[in-house]
Amino acid sequence: MTSQSRREMRKVTVVTNALSGMGKGHDVAGAAIARLSECGIEITEIRAPSAAESVRLVRAEITGPGPRPDAVVCAGGDGLVSVMLEALAGTDTPIGLIPGGSGNDLAREFGVPIDDPVAAADVVLGGMARTIDLGLIDRDDAAPMWFATVTGTGFDARVTLRANSMSWPKGPLRYTAAALVELASRTATPYRIELSDGSAQPDTVVETDAMLVAIGNTRTYGGGMLVCPDAVVDDGLLDLTVVRAVSRFQMLRLLPALASGKRIDHPAVSHYRAQRITLTAPGAPATADGEPVGTLPITLRAVPGALSILVPE
Repeated sequence: MTSQSRREMRKVTVVTNALSGMGKGHDVAGAAIARLSECGIEITEIRAPSAAESVRLVRAEITGPGPRPDAVVCAGGDGLVSVMLEALAGTDTPIGLIPGGSGNDLAREFGVPIDDPVAAADVVLGGMARTIDLGLIDRDDAAPMWFATVTGTGFDARVTLRANSMSWPKGPLRYTAAALVELASRTATPYRIELSDGSAQPDTVVETDAMLVAIGNTRTYGGGMLVCPDAVVDDGLLDLTVVRAVSRFQMLRLLPALASGKRIDHPAVSHYRAQRITLTAPGAPATADGEPVGTLPITLRAVPGALSILVPE
């Protein structure tokens, strides 16, 4: 159930990733900080040399003995937000978004302006704090990892990893170009998918060869690709989209619809909803919020009400 409230802003912590969006993070941070400052907001800026140091500094801000920030504002992309979840998940400190990445899918989900950092700063100043779910990934060889948008595995994870390494083209077209490259050399992977509704009932098991398997807390990834069209951010569940084995030609026909933000209706596409999902596939990589997760197997679960986020009124 949606929970929203207004937060008075007096003091905020701004976390910047200058590398977001090929350097766009630096520019949007400057514009947003200028806007917040002219409105009388006390600002602490964090530009740490590593993700771990950023998390440590933000935790110190929200749990330390001094005055705590009314919000932690991320000036960057979904990757920076993903890092900050480690510090903010489960707290009552809301996160604000100044989009400066390539995809900005969390901002898209809530209508935060993605091309106007001053307007995004105004959402921080006058928006509402909304409580949403997060996804949590359990991995055999690493610590659990939070995600806010979509976890992709298999083909789409390879596309994301390739797109992250490309400097051209810009924006969502990078994902389309990366998809075409991956499509030329990849085929379907055998998956075992275990779905649980969180009750004592036996898990539902799906075994299929799939091109991609995406798990969404929100609806889009890759800059607006509508991969989990029915996902709801506060229903306590994760949405799963499976594109089963299709020919390269059929996949090539699906990609433009996905890239343009259209719902994919195709006999090879199935949608599921579950509280907990375990994925197993040989050698399949995974990404969450556009960041590397490792390879399967992984278990994902929805954590209700884990994050407070500032959204337009």
